Amino acid sequence: MTSVAVTLAEWAAGLEPDREDLELAHRSLLDTVAVTLAAREHRVTRLAAALPEGARWAVAGHVLDFDDLHMPSTTHVSVVCVPTALATAELAGGGGARAYLAAAGVMARLGTALGWRHYSAGWHATCTAGAPAAAAGAAVAFGLPAERIAAAMALAVPAAGGVQRAFGTDAKSLQVGFAVEAGIRAARLAAAGAQADPSALDVWLGLVGGDPSAVDPSGPSVPNGLAIKLYPCCYALQRPISALSGLSADPAAVRRVVLRTPEATVVPLIHHRPDSGLQGKFSLEYAAAAALLDSYAGFGSFTDEAVRRDEARRLVSVVETKLDPGGDWLLDGELEAEVHTADGAVLRTRQQYPPGSPARPPTPDQLAAKLADCVAGLDTDPDEWTWENAAETLRRWLPCQTN
Repeated sequence: MTSVAVTLAEWAAGLEPDREDLELAHRSLLDTVAVTLAAREHRVTRLAAALPEGARWAVAGHVLDFDDLHMPSTTHVSVVCVPTALATAELAGGGGARAYLAAAGVMARLGTALGWRHYSAGWHATCTAGAPAAAAGAAVAFGLPAERIAAAMALAVPAAGGVQRAFGTDAKSLQVGFAVEAGIRAARLAAAGAQADPSALDVWLGLVGGDPSAVDPSGPSVPNGLAIKLYPCCYALQRPISALSGLSADPAAVRRVVLRTPEATVVPLIHHRPDSGLQGKFSLEYAAAAALLDSYAGFGSFTDEAVRRDEARRLVSVVETKLDPGGDWLLDGELEAEVHTADGAVLRTRQQYPPGSPARPPTPDQLAAKLADCVAGLDTDPDEWTWENAAETLRRWLPCQTN
């Protein structure tokens, strides 16, 4: 059987994007650059200032948890693959969209082969699948043949790690940056002639619970497309926030909130009594409170001060979660919600697919509003961003200490 690395390397080397691929790449570029710029003043972005460009851009792009997601693999594809392409394609004289799509396609397929078992065991699939994917994308940007792309992915295996225990801490976005740095480093080593056994990727897949036989190079560049977030928090919170935001409930009158959802949909939601903005991004209880308190659960809802509001803490304390057994992805089944008020009224809602998901793609107006919110106060126009100039845009607002 041909190794996974060789199969994916041959696919990446022969990739010829079609119109739909290029449209997805352009939307991913806009969304990722926007959320990266939105985090330009974030404390963790400043901590990452000494990292190389691609890695720092990945940290900034992920720290707000506003970047896109590939649902079948539960991986944040673009925050790995856009910085990788921007940091490497420019050095090679262009081809950013193709480098991005090669990385994204490899990441989606590796992540899908890793599967829900890998994610639910506590791995951060964005990092585990991300390091080999970044290696593939960087190798494509460097113009390497399939044999060298496979070597690059194998050389990235030692860095293919990351755990969900990091969620709600600085380490979550930092480990995504480490994956990008490792992938680019592996591609540079492969370009210089470094050797590696491609089957190392197959062995690694098995060790971390994946299925090498599940890697399928057929279909579009990024099978099943990407979900765009409309709220800056974990994807598992997009559905409850969207559902509860549609209720006309006076927060002061709320006495009980009951949420029923499959247990798979709360796997990453590890903070039940959050005390910081980062923890709030992984708290189902706080998401319910923010949805009821705030007209829009945006950047202002996920600050330390917002999470520590007295009324937010009160609402967090009245949220009850009832988990149905099973499930194998973050949008499994439906979310059902009941909001009980002081006058005895019970408001009910339910939802499966939140806006922004592949089943309910963001409208042009929703995407434009998100981009505008991210770059508010900056003299840059997302309509003018291209694969050729986006790196300079990021350098202007997020200068690195090293390159």
